[in-house]
Amino acid sequence: MNKTRVFVVDDSALVRQFMAEVIGQQPDMVLAGAAVDPVAALPKMQQAWPDVIVLDMEMPRMDGLTFLRQLMSSHPTPVVICSSLTEQGAGLTMEALSAGAVAVFAKAKLGVRQHLESIASQLVSAIREARCARVAAKRSSLVTCPTAVPGPSVTGRATQAPALLHTTDRLVAIGTSTGGTLALEQILTRLPADAPALVIVQHMPEKFTAAFAERLNAHCQIMVREARHGDRVMEGLALIAPGGLQTQVCRTGAHYCLEIQDAPPVNRHKPSVDVLFRSVAKAAGPNALGIIMTGMGDDGARGLLAMREAGSKTLAQDEASCVVFGMPKEAIRLQAVEEVHPLDAMPEQILAFSRTGRSRVG
Repeated sequence: MNKTRVFVVDDSALVRQFMAEVIGQQPDMVLAGAAVDPVAALPKMQQAWPDVIVLDMEMPRMDGLTFLRQLMSSHPTPVVICSSLTEQGAGLTMEALSAGAVAVFAKAKLGVRQHLESIASQLVSAIREARCARVAAKRSSLVTCPTAVPGPSVTGRATQAPALLHTTDRLVAIGTSTGGTLALEQILTRLPADAPALVIVQHMPEKFTAAFAERLNAHCQIMVREARHGDRVMEGLALIAPGGLQTQVCRTGAHYCLEIQDAPPVNRHKPSVDVLFRSVAKAAGPNALGIIMTGMGDDGARGLLAMREAGSKTLAQDEASCVVFGMPKEAIRLQAVEEVHPLDAMPEQILAFSRTGRSRVG
């Protein structure tokens, strides 16, 4: 197999040097080049276009987001975002993911070398995921989401909270990774305010999940926010598992609530889809719907199997609509999946489950 050619665009000489070292140590990768900013990078890349671009967000002459948007419109290429662990960095990263970036890893402002060494394996994994990703010249965004599925008025709740927000016996658990931010946008922006309770694991670093939830909340009719320990799972509310922690669903009397702990990674991930799905299997059983979506690797496949064995309804996103078909493919291989559907059909499937439980959509 040909080595993945990686081009690094970052204004920090230390970061460029470190990434060159890490990439050079990988048997399946080669450094195609490096540049201080997009203006310097473009002529170099045009000589031999790379397979993956690692892109900083804050640079002189042209920022990473502007370059990414130009890139995705003229020469779609898998892009890994290198973003700072700050509130502003997290916000820019959400814009970048919406614009078409497929993966992200975080770098600290201080102690950069030590921090990068601690996340070297995450960088390598992000590049490998990006290499497998399918990117297109035009990507969907929150401002151009599909028409809402039939139901109550779903033209957007603006700043209004749902009129009714109460505990429900039915629970939807979703797990996703590479390409999942856009996929989740397409689903959640099409759900009405009284949609069933949702708990979601999207593989994402610490701090970025809060910005992701805030972005979705501004454009969805349901409420969306980063989950907190002890949160009650309720109709009309989507809870995003926080990065860097493990999230589980438990039952307390007649209610479902969340346990969020700083537990070890599972399948290299914190949060892990497997951790969430297994807890849902135990707490909710046949009252739950599990959905596994786009992403590399196998996180969530065994947890989805546990859900199916516990009586839950289980779905997978189809290959054609996935950016990376790894997670759904593994779940299908394990026979954890009852039905496979395209991304566009998922909102209808969620609402059908809330109305009829395990029965299929007519």
